[in-house]
Amino acid sequence: MEIGPRLRTERLLLRRWLARDRQPFAAMNADEDVMEHFPATLSRAESVAMIERAEACFERRGYGLWAVELAEEELFIGFAGLSPVDIPVAFAPAVEIGWRLARPYWGRGFASEAAAAALTFGFSERELREIVSFTAVGNERSRKVMERLGMRRDPEEDFDHPLLGEADRLRAHVLYRLDAAHWHGWVAGGKRDA
Repeated sequence: MEIGPRLRTERLLLRRWLARDRQPFAAMNADEDVMEHFPATLSRAESVAMIERAEACFERRGYGLWAVELAEEELFIGFAGLSPVDIPVAFAPAVEIGWRLARPYWGRGFASEAAAAALTFGFSERELREIVSFTAVGNERSRKVMERLGMRRDPEEDFDHPLLGEADRLRAHVLYRLDAAHWHGWVAGGKRDA
């Protein structure tokens, strides 16, 4: 029996992880296009460990990274959700929103739709005061999602990822922030259907 929050949007279901998600999740994480802005693709074991961490986060904190599926088809397409920032950076402690979709589902607004549902949950149900997001400087697709969600970037807060070496092409990162008041105003103003 599944325990924990399920989020439904117009086209998507964000739900806890199921055994049937492991294979498509591992395939997604082994795709070099999907993992372009990460240090490496993930093995099946690393993907399973990521699912286990997501599930443990739900149990411990009441939020986490949900598996995302096309609601009408019950088809796994990726993940979206909230996780604690667990790297040594100036803006921690914090809660981060993140997402990752399989390549065939890019460019259809699914990442923004799923992330908006996760933000609404974080601000309304978990009463978080702020949610952040960060990525490598060159990850324009994710940065556009952050901006569509109303997140704001202060270039003074850009940072070098502490777990990546000085010569790593992904070391330079951008930080985006969104506070609860801005989110609720954004939704109330009709900017976001979440």
